Amino acid sequence: MNPTLRILACMAVFMPATAATAHHSGAMFDRSRTVTVVGTLKEVQWINPHAWIEVVGSPDAAGPPVHWSFELGGGGGNLKRMGMTRTNPAVGDKVTIKGYPLRDGRPGASFISITGADGHMFVQQLNPLPK
Repeated sequence: MNPTLRILACMAVFMPATAATAHHSGAMFDRSRTVTVVGTLKEVQWINPHAWIEVVGSPDAAGPPVHWSFELGGGGGNLKRMGMTRTNPAVGDKVTIKGYPLRDGRPGASFISITGADGHMFVQQLNPLPK
């Protein structure tokens, strides 16, 4: 095989893997601690490659409500696998949401779970245990 062609073939195989690894870094989140925000569900973005849940609330009952953004590890399909629907939990519901906070202190986190007004908890499980 031509050496140039061999190099191009190797690049075609390994470059996408490098880009995917770089894209999925979670370094901005502090996985050594969690934050729990109690508030009002403002929006659920059923989009790919990452879904988002927007909540206005506070991790401190005495603190003022703040707009929080929670990023999910997968898109809208991940929300569906967790059992969420477009109406449960519903926009305007009081929710409790948990995540790994941003390291820089801004009001955002990597999603762990959300509990709706009916008490049902939806948990993100990217790597489910085998049955």
